[in-house]
Amino acid sequence: MARKSVAEKLINSPLAAKAGIPQGYPLRRHTPGKPLLHGPVVVDGSGRLMEALASALDGPYTLIQAAADTPRAGVVFDATGITAPEQLNELFGFFQPQMRKLTDNARIVVIGTTPELVDASTPDARIAARALEGFTRSLAKEMRKAGTVQLVYVDPAIDPSSIQPLESTLRFLLSGKSAYVDGQVIRVTGSDADTPADWEHPLAGRLAVVTGAARGIGAVIAETLARDGAQVICVDIPQAGEGLAATANKVKGTALPLDVTDPKAAEAIAEHAQQRYGREVDVVVHNAGVTRDKLLANMDESRWNIVQDINLVAPVRITERLIELDALGEKPAIVGVSSTSGIAGNRGQTNYGTTKAGIVGLVDALADRLASLGGNINAVAPGFIETDMTAAMPTGPREVGRRINSLQQGGKPVDVAEAVAYFAATSSTAVNGNTVRVCGQSILGA
Repeated sequence: MARKSVAEKLINSPLAAKAGIPQGYPLRRHTPGKPLLHGPVVVDGSGRLMEALASALDGPYTLIQAAADTPRAGVVFDATGITAPEQLNELFGFFQPQMRKLTDNARIVVIGTTPELVDASTPDARIAARALEGFTRSLAKEMRKAGTVQLVYVDPAIDPSSIQPLESTLRFLLSGKSAYVDGQVIRVTGSDADTPADWEHPLAGRLAVVTGAARGIGAVIAETLARDGAQVICVDIPQAGEGLAATANKVKGTALPLDVTDPKAAEAIAEHAQQRYGREVDVVVHNAGVTRDKLLANMDESRWNIVQDINLVAPVRITERLIELDALGEKPAIVGVSSTSGIAGNRGQTNYGTTKAGIVGLVDALADRLASLGGNINAVAPGFIETDMTAAMPTGPREVGRRINSLQQGGKPVDVAEAVAYFAATSSTAVNGNTVRVCGQSILGA
């Protein structure tokens, strides 16, 4: 790890805190074998899912009554019963007395009905459902001591007697796995989802491909998928062979030296899966990417093209070709790595921002196709993540980047990896067509 400069030590010192410079509260991340949450959970609300929510959460969590004085580490509120603007006062009535009872690193999850799927003949219900976004995003910015708030929209077709399609999302959002996910909206469809035999290893039996796996975020994604039970094919360019082999050995997987821009890349992946594992690929994580930052006025064509070819064209063509080759297994999961730069834009990154917005487009375009195959496609959009690249930034921009989010700190590669693993499990097949930001609720973009 690089040594901290004098300026960096000063800006992160108690003296800086006294001067009003934001200091992030320590995030409690997931530790295998440890409880999902560090305290009890309140489940309340007037919605149709209340009974099933309480039943599903009663095993993995300790449930308490909303009126109890006991500090609570989690709150789940079923707002599917709010079907008119006048009923939104239920949010105030319930949450206002809860806020002073929360522990550090608290988790709040609000459950609503997907507005786009509300019957058009009941506009009041659609209006009320959409209003939940403003409430949860605003509340997330009021949380203290690393607390987070999320909104989960559920398809009204989901059977209220069973929230199986929702369970993996609740476990993710209520645990340390979502430590750097804040102020997000996740849509859960009415699709079937598996209940894994072992929630500690929800990817058991899955074969995953991770591109850009030689180092950085890609290597940590491979490690996290393997931790959760997957076999992993680690892909990177031949020039990164040493790092690629190290990652593959660490996760007890296999290394596939490959340029993802090769027109036959999909065929090479499918052939490797058959030769080494005798099966199709279940999970594809499109993590490989490059930056070639320049103001557009100063950018040459080569800088533009290399970013487009690696970051966007390759994921699109590999995914399409794997589908054509029938090289994907049952309930396939495709996960793209987007960026907040693709959502909010960034000076000097017209080429990069284009590709990362394109990944969101890939998710939107293929969601129905993957659903027809019994699977899903989603994307993660990292914000400021502590990597070798951010460590090399000048102190000023780096410290600003760390603090311009509700958690007032940078994330870690494992935060991105945890979100990828959540999407990749068959217990999450009902989570389809989402782009979830892993950015601590950055002030940049939505």
